[in-house]
Amino acid sequence: MLPNLFSPIQIGHMTSKNRLLMSAMSINFGVDENCCVTEQLVEYFVERAKGGVGMMLVGGGSVHPGGQELPDLPQMYRDDCIPALKDMVKRIKAYDTLFGVQLLHGGRQSYLPDKVAPSPIPAPAVVKGKVRALEINEIKELVSCFGDSARRCRKAGFDFIELHGAHGYLINQFMAPNSNIRTDEYGGSFENRTRFLFEIIEDVQTKTGKEFPIGIRINGNDYIENGWELEDTVRLAPLLEKAGAVYLHVSGGVYGSTELTIPSMYTPHGCFVHLAEEVKKHVTIPVITVGRIKYPDHAEKILKEGKADMVAFGRSFLADPYYPEKARKGEFSQIRPCVGCCLGCIHAVLAKEPGSCVVNPDVGREYKLKYERKPKKALRILIAGAGPAGMAAARQFALQGHKTIVCEKKESTGGLLSLASNAPGRGELNDILDFFRFEMDRVDVEIRYGTELTLDLINEIIPDKVILATGSMPDMPVIKGLFQTKMDLVTNVDVISGKDKVKDKVIVLGGGMTGLITADFLADQGKQVVVLNRKKSFAEEMSSNDRYYLRERLKKGNVALYKNVSVQQFTDEGVVFKANGEEIILTGFQSVVISEKHSSIREAKKLERKTKIPFHLIGDAKSPRHLMYCISEAEEIARSA
Repeated sequence: MLPNLFSPIQIGHMTSKNRLLMSAMSINFGVDENCCVTEQLVEYFVERAKGGVGMMLVGGGSVHPGGQELPDLPQMYRDDCIPALKDMVKRIKAYDTLFGVQLLHGGRQSYLPDKVAPSPIPAPAVVKGKVRALEINEIKELVSCFGDSARRCRKAGFDFIELHGAHGYLINQFMAPNSNIRTDEYGGSFENRTRFLFEIIEDVQTKTGKEFPIGIRINGNDYIENGWELEDTVRLAPLLEKAGAVYLHVSGGVYGSTELTIPSMYTPHGCFVHLAEEVKKHVTIPVITVGRIKYPDHAEKILKEGKADMVAFGRSFLADPYYPEKARKGEFSQIRPCVGCCLGCIHAVLAKEPGSCVVNPDVGREYKLKYERKPKKALRILIAGAGPAGMAAARQFALQGHKTIVCEKKESTGGLLSLASNAPGRGELNDILDFFRFEMDRVDVEIRYGTELTLDLINEIIPDKVILATGSMPDMPVIKGLFQTKMDLVTNVDVISGKDKVKDKVIVLGGGMTGLITADFLADQGKQVVVLNRKKSFAEEMSSNDRYYLRERLKKGNVALYKNVSVQQFTDEGVVFKANGEEIILTGFQSVVISEKHSSIREAKKLERKTKIPFHLIGDAKSPRHLMYCISEAEEIARSA
């Protein structure tokens, strides 16, 4: 079905069983106090090796104590970490997966306070703090550190290494003019700015042997002013091949770039493929592409059209470790999809928290779940609500062997998340709903549509547990003049569902995620929109990556944003408010959309008093929150039954 994706490929002296690479991801868990790998990281990789991927990379392999990207990543600069690495490699070898390490030095993008870089220029975004320029002798020392780290990787049994020369880390900092203003042999000309990388390759080859495979991750474009560009990559690629690189892994972006390295759902699929396609024209070694490649048939098409030789997946393999095997079997509907929200993965690790996944709560828990056993007794479970929390719980209860019935008062599944997927650029949210819908059939969950939870239904089914996943609804605030205004007063739910229409000039009350998405929805229809946010920041519950693209969209629409708002009163056709100490009067408006707080829907909880059956609240019915918490607690309650 996917002949190109699942054909073997020769990379140096290695053979990968398919064209799928699991990208290096700085997952920020699974190391001990000395940053040696633990069972948590081992089982995380074992699960993905079992899933059938051809090649995998350990992310964030730091080559020097001063270059740690994040606190809880594997170190490659200490010999005493080799035994634990050996054990991990041994576990992976059983699954016919090529296993490597991506080596990096964070440079000015290190989380540590004492940062070094080619030049004393701070990172343009994310990482703050002063930066010191490296001395010549320190550069030579770091070259040697890369080589020594590669030697340790080989001693531990890894099949290959990948040098991280992209995404604004130290090697990339040397290559890009905007971060390298040196005037010595490591700055100025193209040859001088790339010297650091070639010296590293030579040192690695000296210490590991020229037959030990070295891949290079490189930016096709930094997407930042005076940065590394595609013409530079095209010039460099043949030189890297000549120097002995066995593959080129082409990506894009740095911290602060206009195109983010980890793009969100707003970004087109295959956003960096054109970069790899151009590089491939200039080398004979395999070229790997990456960047929002999510669907198996898309990956197959890229390979078939000759735009790349391999396809790298990152977040998709967080969402579903068994993606490769399911794709190989044509079981596309069983692949749990990444939705591109960037919250559990990149947003969490940049906050120095353990990486996770919004749609897959098992990430980082694989070492615990391997001991999980199905319960001896099958229960009867009744779930009220077929939104994401209800369906996630139903699926997990059924997988545990319990008879599961869902009652849904509407004639469709999805809850408020299905409405959110109607907003511009957020259609992929429906992918996770489709996954759960397919799973309901596959695991034999009965869904009764148009059915509310009642005492009669409980007495008919006689469940052992009742799970309330009844969701939430917009909360109407009490503000002077709001209920007396002549403007139309509606909620964001009614607007996005199409139940209520608004006129051409609209006030959106609320600057959280739902408020901004609603504003974008209305601006996309040509409405003039003003957003009043009574908080200090916009959409704090979104990942910074996702929020960045949404904010960029709002700049293009006819949208005015106000934060730190104190509403004085609503008038017949507008509002009086203060923002940052200034009084502002808006007039001539026709509609107000309420998009602030949500309140849990818990009326059905009263039925618990009339029966001895225990009730449990999950998802928004427990407390309106992000999708991540809805799915994780839904699966957890099923596992604890």
